Amino acid sequence: MPPAFAPLPHLPRLPRRLRAEAPSWTETTDVCVIGSGVAGLTCALNLRRAGFHVTVVTKVHIDDGSTRWAQGGVAAVLDPLDTPAAHARDTQIAGVGLCDPAAVDVTVTEGPQRIADLIHLGTEFDRHPDGSLQLTREGGHRARRIVHAGGDATGAEIQRALHSAVLRDPWIRIIENAMVLDLLTDARGHAAGVSLHVLGEGVEHGVGGVEARAVVLVTGGLGQIFQSTTNPSVSIGDGVALALRAGATVTDLEFVQFHPTSLYVGGADAREGLGAEVVSGDRQPLISEALRGEGAYLRDFSGERFMVGRHELAELAPRDVVAKAITARMIAEGRPHMWLDARHLGRDMLEQRFPTITASCRAIGVDPVTDQIPVAPAAHYSSGGVRTDLFGRTSVPGLYAAGEAACTGLHGANRLASNSLLEALVFAQRIADDVAERKPSPGVPEAPAGEGDVCSTTSRAPLQEAMTAGAGVLRSERSLEATAASLTALGDNVSGRPRPATWEATNLLTVAAAVTAAAHRRRETRGSHWREDHPEAGDDWLGHLCLSISSDGELDTTWEPIA
Repeated sequence: MPPAFAPLPHLPRLPRRLRAEAPSWTETTDVCVIGSGVAGLTCALNLRRAGFHVTVVTKVHIDDGSTRWAQGGVAAVLDPLDTPAAHARDTQIAGVGLCDPAAVDVTVTEGPQRIADLIHLGTEFDRHPDGSLQLTREGGHRARRIVHAGGDATGAEIQRALHSAVLRDPWIRIIENAMVLDLLTDARGHAAGVSLHVLGEGVEHGVGGVEARAVVLVTGGLGQIFQSTTNPSVSIGDGVALALRAGATVTDLEFVQFHPTSLYVGGADAREGLGAEVVSGDRQPLISEALRGEGAYLRDFSGERFMVGRHELAELAPRDVVAKAITARMIAEGRPHMWLDARHLGRDMLEQRFPTITASCRAIGVDPVTDQIPVAPAAHYSSGGVRTDLFGRTSVPGLYAAGEAACTGLHGANRLASNSLLEALVFAQRIADDVAERKPSPGVPEAPAGEGDVCSTTSRAPLQEAMTAGAGVLRSERSLEATAASLTALGDNVSGRPRPATWEATNLLTVAAAVTAAAHRRRETRGSHWREDHPEAGDDWLGHLCLSISSDGELDTTWEPIA
């Protein structure tokens, strides 16, 4: 028996494809991988080992995604006293009843081998003088199982190692500065490649096509639908939008995790003059959970440690608990941020273990050795995404997804800290294994039907404002309906000409509408989804909201209860 859904608010009609000029060039490959973060490059390397020719398409440069900003590390059972069962238990507790036990099991079981694979590729994780791996804790973990690199530069080191390995393989083709537009399908409805637009000078420019036997979406997150996010400017949910237009199912989009502690740098005026390494585009610098794992405290403006007594793990409670507590205290005190106090950790710990964080703080005039750090929640990670099975297969044959663009079932209602890189590594391998076993035959792409639509570039800022106000950390039926009305008004403005800015605006609108619809329908508070008007979790909501776009551009919702 499905729960009682509130009637969906009126939302904009969503396009089934983007309006674009006809492709002026085409190339062929075996597998087209869309994205160049940890999931994309790992998948490409694994596919090459299976003997496939791979083309990697990336929106800007190969290292400009979210991976290099990952600070804390990778969670995996590497301590002899730790167990996969304990890691699974912590994951499921954080997921608040919505994790897929099978997805959890394969991730925590296969994770240690994937770490070994990274080390074999040349990833240099931090080690003790005796050569053993250094392990730390983060929120929600009841054991030290986070392996890290460069202190707080884990993502950058993993990206370096993967990038170097890819460059050594001449059969991995990289197309940079390319925005993927839509999925190409054959007469069977199978994925047969993608249309894309390559920027820059030279022969390869404008709209073209990459034909392939299979397509892998590893496009990262959707944080740019909000005003404040730790995601880079390229993270606008391109993969989710493309999948929806292609007829794929997306799941659990209401569960957007807001990282409790991004570095509060004020508004745009306050950010002027900061270096690119501190604020990249609209990206808020992250203050890793590992800093709290090493003993930093959260304090309000009176100096009270407000997490003590709120949760048994205090500052190391799951991220949704901490983000809600910080937001509630900010509202109660009328403050734009709270404080993270790491002064007692000492200069040596802060400068050696957390050099990136220390540099980011000092760049805005805050020295964590002597000053408290101003922090506030920011959109950080989408636990939902394109729905997949245990081998990364979506509901469209030949279309795979992994990383933050996917919903494998691992995270449930709230991702456990440092499980994201682990999930990307595990499912990138599983996708390559599945493609190798299936050996998909190439199909002939059919010409797309209709002209498609694009939104005006002026919609981006008001969309982010509406999503932050009504579908951010705090949500209610009234706020979500106000957001839906704003999105509908923005969707009426389809006067933009086809180009990257209008394609991005259209993707943002598509993803924002889907997130708003899911958040409006789930009338409970669970994990990273916080409904003020429904503050408790309900057993009748133990299930998943699955969204798709109908032929007339409406969002359809189906309910799948957990067995």
